[in-house]
Amino acid sequence: MLQHKENIRAHLCTGWDKWHMECVKQAQANLLGYYSGEKKAPVLTIFIGGNHEASNHLQELPYGGWVAPNIYYLGYAGVVRFRGVRIGGISGIFKSHDYRKGHFECPPYNQQTIRSAYHVRNIEVFKLKQLKHPMDIFMSHDWPRSIYHYGNKKQLLKMKSFFRQEVESNTLGSPAASELLQHLKPTYWFSAHLHVKFAAFMQHQATSKEELPKATKFLALDKCLPHRDFLQIIDIEHDPNASDSLEYDAEWIAVLKATNSLVNVTQSSWNMPENNGLHAKWDYSATEEAIKEVLEELNHNLKIPCNFTLTAACYDPSKPQKHMEPVHTINPQTTEFCAQFGLTDINDRIQQAKEEGSVRGEYEEEEEEEEMDSAGSAEEPSEYNTDNSGLSSINPDEIMLDEEGGDEDLSTCSVDPSPDHPPDFSASFSDIRIMPDSMVVSSDDAMDSNNEELEKSGASKQMEEKSLNERPLKRIGCNENGNSGMKKIKRRNQAIYAAEDEDKTE
Repeated sequence: MLQHKENIRAHLCTGWDKWHMECVKQAQANLLGYYSGEKKAPVLTIFIGGNHEASNHLQELPYGGWVAPNIYYLGYAGVVRFRGVRIGGISGIFKSHDYRKGHFECPPYNQQTIRSAYHVRNIEVFKLKQLKHPMDIFMSHDWPRSIYHYGNKKQLLKMKSFFRQEVESNTLGSPAASELLQHLKPTYWFSAHLHVKFAAFMQHQATSKEELPKATKFLALDKCLPHRDFLQIIDIEHDPNASDSLEYDAEWIAVLKATNSLVNVTQSSWNMPENNGLHAKWDYSATEEAIKEVLEELNHNLKIPCNFTLTAACYDPSKPQKHMEPVHTINPQTTEFCAQFGLTDINDRIQQAKEEGSVRGEYEEEEEEEEMDSAGSAEEPSEYNTDNSGLSSINPDEIMLDEEGGDEDLSTCSVDPSPDHPPDFSASFSDIRIMPDSMVVSSDDAMDSNNEELEKSGASKQMEEKSLNERPLKRIGCNENGNSGMKKIKRRNQAIYAAEDEDKTE
């Protein structure tokens, strides 16, 4: 999230303040006002989606847009500017078995598409890799793979010992995000997902003698809970003379126009164009002429219009509603954006396919074939040889949707520290890092007043085994009256929550 008062301050949060009930009530009232359009968020907020958002609503804005006044979503992938600061991001988490598919999901979802809807796709990574101009800030939900080698790994593994196996095998995090990190080389990269504060400093190698070496400051923060590091303020250099309105990025718009023919709304796997002799065109980067055309189309006015439109009734806790299946909605913001730049409205294309019966037929024919685990599908379509969402190990802190555990690999459970598994990678990585003062992880970060990591390894192991034993109690079946149970959110490691009735409300 980005805040501007006298200057730009970047805030990264992993959740809402939930330990004080009065704060929760006030937050609910504020959100109701924001999303209904009756109120305007006091702070300009820019965000990406992860794996616990309202996928059906965010899917209305594949190219980004306002989800509430002054709260802007970047879309499946997107780039914007504020005060001269270039901000990019990619939504979702990485799963290899969905990576090469199109954006085919739409409400009402089934047990597979309710999760695949927030899985990263190769076309979004391909678009972002066409960018050439420098990036100031980039956001992803899961961590770029290998970033943990550029920070304090020992402290990370002390706080999250169950990451050890993936860190040692270099499979923790998203390989797609790592690819973007190597290409974009942003000044700052912010992530979440793993529920732990971690800072890193990555020095990139110059690709040519003329290019100056670039460096990326990485920061991930903990969950929003008592005595946890979930908030940090960072000063960002900016242009005080630049517009204080959120603006389109001309190069990104040019890339969207160039790659529009690649839009795919089927679940068929496909490869992005590359220079391998199989594609007539593989370079979709924006030329200076294309960027100039975008500027001329907009009359050099890049301001993003404040055209928030309410497309769904707001939830009112004082007026509870019966369960209603989400409907496939065409958002006026997306319609306007696509018409302005000559782009394909992905949801409109999906709607057309549904009306022709082709998409629904594929759903029914392949429903049973879609059952797969995170080790990959039978076709294993991804070019990456390991599937990982950034959280394939069991994280006791993770908030899990009913049955989402099917995406996890139980074989990669916690591995306690031992002399045979030292937390040091000095053989291939230096332990000496140049860390900016504002992003140093203090020794206090290893301490948790809620005893998340007990000092004795035996107690820690017992705690993790208890978490494993809780996993089967996830599916909510039919009740005595034969009605299907509602999906509930299950939280692990219940001891860390101060409010004992929190699970009942969620």
